Amino acid sequence: MKFATALQQSSRAAGAFASHLAHGALLAMGIMSIIGVAANAIEHKRIEVPLAAAMNAANAAEAVPTPAQQAQVDTHFDLAVAKMLESDGQADDVAGLTPELDRVRRYVAKRYRVSASALEAPMTRALVSGEQLGIDPLLIVAVMAIESSFNPMAESTVGAQGLMQVIPKFHMDKIGEDAGPNALFDPVTNVRVGSLVIKEGLRRYGSLTRALQYYGGALSDPEAGYARKVLSMKAKLEKIASSAA
Repeated sequence: MKFATALQQSSRAAGAFASHLAHGALLAMGIMSIIGVAANAIEHKRIEVPLAAAMNAANAAEAVPTPAQQAQVDTHFDLAVAKMLESDGQADDVAGLTPELDRVRRYVAKRYRVSASALEAPMTRALVSGEQLGIDPLLIVAVMAIESSFNPMAESTVGAQGLMQVIPKFHMDKIGEDAGPNALFDPVTNVRVGSLVIKEGLRRYGSLTRALQYYGGALSDPEAGYARKVLSMKAKLEKIASSAA
């Protein structure tokens, strides 16, 4: 009987060891997968900050970043803001709309009865900011549609201003200390700042839906109505962008 009991205990110990070994192997595979995603992104220059790819992969696996990792992500975001403030407007001078965005521009001009030429600068800025921040430019354009119907002088009762309806007091770090009180009525500045707010939402909440709810001031909405409206508009713009000229 004692021999049988000892044998059972030995068997259980072996099983526990095997379980821990398997768990450790899976954890190692997960870490290597995250590193692999980051390395692949760097190789193909899809992202600007390697840590961002690793953190996105961790979020996809429902991992929780450590305080040190989050601090690094926050630091990179702050540096990105500073870099964009320093070079604001310079990239826009040399950039041009892609054929896809140009089709969207012409559609928007007809649909919303706005000047096609006036749309060129903010849509070019959407393209530039999208490339800098790793955001689909059509998502930025979709937010413009939902927020202001492409009216650069729009202002809400709570003080949200311009194409993407940014509230100045909440985002002075992104606007710049030297900006005047009407800075957000400049379409290029407004789109740059609005794009940074979207990126900030992604950094804070790790998902596009939550980021958009943050942008729309509707985090408490369980139906995510604001995000659904923006994503529905984005889907419509994607069809326009991919249609024949």
